[in-house]
Amino acid sequence: MKTAGKRYKFINSETGYAIYYYTLKTVELATDKIKEELEKVKAQVAIKYNIFVGTVYWEEVKED
Repeated sequence: MKTAGKRYKFINSETGYAIYYYTLKTVELATDKIKEELEKVKAQVAIKYNIFVGTVYWEEVKED
C-alpha cells in the first residue's frame, strides 16, 4: 500500500531499535523545513521515552 508523504523511523542508537514511526504528510516542504520538523519530533520522542535526545536519530523508511 502506497502512503502519501514520506515515512521516517526514529531509532535509539544505544539499542538499535526503532522506537517511533512518523509520516510527514507534506512532502513539498523545503529540505531545511523537513529537517526542522524532524528535529521537533526527535525531541518529543526523547521526552516521551525519557532518553537523551542525542541518542535518537531518524532514517527515511524506504519502501520496496
